[in-house]
Amino acid sequence: MAGALSDLKVVEVGEMVSAPYCSKLLADMGADVIKIERPKIGDRARTRGPFPKDEAHPEKSGLFLYLNTNKKGITLDIAQPEGMELFEKLAADADILVHNVAPPDMDRVGLTYDRIKRTNPNLVMTSITPFGLSGPHRNWRADDLTIWCAGGVCVLNGGGPEHADLPPLRTFGQQAGYQAGIHAAVPTLAAAFARLNGEAGQHVEVSAQESIIAQLEMTFEYWPYMGMIATRLGQKPIQPVETMECKDGYIYLCCIEEHQWRAFVEIMGNPEWANEEIFKDRLARGVNWDVLKVFLQEWVGQQTVLDLYRKAQAKRVPFAPVSTMGSLLSNEHLKSRGFFVDITQPVAGTHKYPGAPLKYHRTPWEIRTPAPTLGQHNAEVFGGKLKLPQARIDELTRKGVI
Repeated sequence: MAGALSDLKVVEVGEMVSAPYCSKLLADMGADVIKIERPKIGDRARTRGPFPKDEAHPEKSGLFLYLNTNKKGITLDIAQPEGMELFEKLAADADILVHNVAPPDMDRVGLTYDRIKRTNPNLVMTSITPFGLSGPHRNWRADDLTIWCAGGVCVLNGGGPEHADLPPLRTFGQQAGYQAGIHAAVPTLAAAFARLNGEAGQHVEVSAQESIIAQLEMTFEYWPYMGMIATRLGQKPIQPVETMECKDGYIYLCCIEEHQWRAFVEIMGNPEWANEEIFKDRLARGVNWDVLKVFLQEWVGQQTVLDLYRKAQAKRVPFAPVSTMGSLLSNEHLKSRGFFVDITQPVAGTHKYPGAPLKYHRTPWEIRTPAPTLGQHNAEVFGGKLKLPQARIDELTRKGVI
């Protein structure tokens, strides 16, 4: 059966994570995606691991292989006039163009919506940039670390002014890119579907920084409401809401409601200290967390994660085991739902990757093809789709355009 987006044609000019992840989400749901990479060099993600046996190879990057499933891959230098001409022909036949070309480079090569829409007024062009296409930071370049800091998450992972030994900390991986990518996919589809109501195409602009800021929950309110800076070790107004270490791993404790706290006290065997006035309610427990934490950690440290989790679950207290990558890969629930999928790529071999957090019962999500090798579909796209003679393809290849 055809995927939910099988009627959509997408062109991607993407490096690393944000634009590739956006178009991957569309491709895995059936969209026909053509990915454009730089000749000979390819997407920078090809240089990032993990690699099988830790041996770097441009066709074996786990990051690239995950991000580019179900895509056709071509090489094209859009900075050259002949390359831009071919690019415009591809865009003329597309529904969606997704890119994360930096604004200064957009200006340099002429990648503007006004130019692209001349031959395709129905095109939806999505530009994912570090700080947006307006404002004083428009032309600033940034990678994941920069965006994670600029978005405010690094300070949340620090200890705050009272813990100078725990400075702001970046989360592992390319999380800013993934957030920008998924924040781009939703409005891209909304703009594409708007055309069903007779609307023309439009330019969708996504700021990676603002994608991060938009998900910071209630952390902004801590300062105007309470004069507090939210950090991972900052004082919380109510407690316990904390991760603690058991004998065999970590567990997240959450006792927001009074009945949850009382149930937890019962699980601990009704210790005498739990009746102290300084722990009388959740606000008092928040103010006196430095004392309460000592009592709780001593008791929790003697428990196993699953045993404590099951006891809390039986009393409807929302504790949660803290998963590791290994425990997720072996998780029986995820196995039963078929979340992780095996993907075979001709150079990298067969490896396990995350699947989709969704299921369509009529228009399935599926991995139809692995990530393309560099320039794998040049002949199919340039010779077949654009009908260039082989002599012309050879000429453009020699000139470094393809």
